[in-house]
Amino acid sequence: MTTHLYENALFQEHKVPEGHPERPDRLRALNLALEHPSFAPLKRIEASKGGEDLVLLAHAEEHLRSITRAIPDDDINQIEADTYASPSSLEAALTGIGGAVAAVDAVFAGEADNAFVAARPPGHHAEKNRAMGFCFFNTIAIAARHAQKAHGVERVAIVDWDVHHGNGTQDIFWNDPSVLFCSTHQMPLYPGTGAKEETGVRNNVVNAPLSPNSGSEHFRDAFRTRILAALDNFRPDLVLVSAGFDAHYRDPLAQINLVGEDFDWATGRLMEAAGKSAGNRVVSMLEGGYDLQGLAESAAMHILRLMRG
Repeated sequence: MTTHLYENALFQEHKVPEGHPERPDRLRALNLALEHPSFAPLKRIEASKGGEDLVLLAHAEEHLRSITRAIPDDDINQIEADTYASPSSLEAALTGIGGAVAAVDAVFAGEADNAFVAARPPGHHAEKNRAMGFCFFNTIAIAARHAQKAHGVERVAIVDWDVHHGNGTQDIFWNDPSVLFCSTHQMPLYPGTGAKEETGVRNNVVNAPLSPNSGSEHFRDAFRTRILAALDNFRPDLVLVSAGFDAHYRDPLAQINLVGEDFDWATGRLMEAAGKSAGNRVVSMLEGGYDLQGLAESAAMHILRLMRG
């Protein structure tokens, strides 16, 4: 397998208040893990800044303008309850989008079988008209729309295993049968969405909520019976992954209690699904994961599985 990793050189320039869980140390921890010799074959590429036109693939123009207005000249500005911006935050977010779009282009050009986008801020909580949950723009939704627009993709599947429900992605694709959105997540938990009954107008949303302290067995069963079954029926041309690692047992924000091997297993199953209908095309994007050791361990196992097939 040829795997590309798109890195955001501005990840340290998106600043948050001291003690905030979504901090630059998250990517520093991942970068340390990637120094292991196992990652030597990984092609690491510095992402370029994406244009504001890409944001409009998934968001209203007024949302883009509201974020632009919220960027401070100095210090840190609170955009929403737990979402903050510093002077370079917009550039950092657009660079993450640039990396996601480049990853999609690479798998369709045959330059890579799959790719991982290591960027912050994350994206899956950003709704069409609202920033929330540390997220400005919904990077994975933008990547899906880019795949459709630039590569003529008919069916995109987005699988979100972040421990928090991807309400923003669900919001954007609620009425769109060309995109299948599947999510495993803890419930009850922020943001309060993601019940099984939430299926989208076109039955293109599959939620598999997990109770606190569910653990590996329940996660894998839900993934197998609900997520993988939906992928088999949908037969996507591209598989996108909202790869949050905050379901790890060490994470301070949730209690699903997974281990690194669970993410390795889930990655392998998604690669099998992509092999059936999507020409092995998988693009994964970092979302949550707030314990540095748990994040580094889990993300490293995820990327290794992408590399090894």
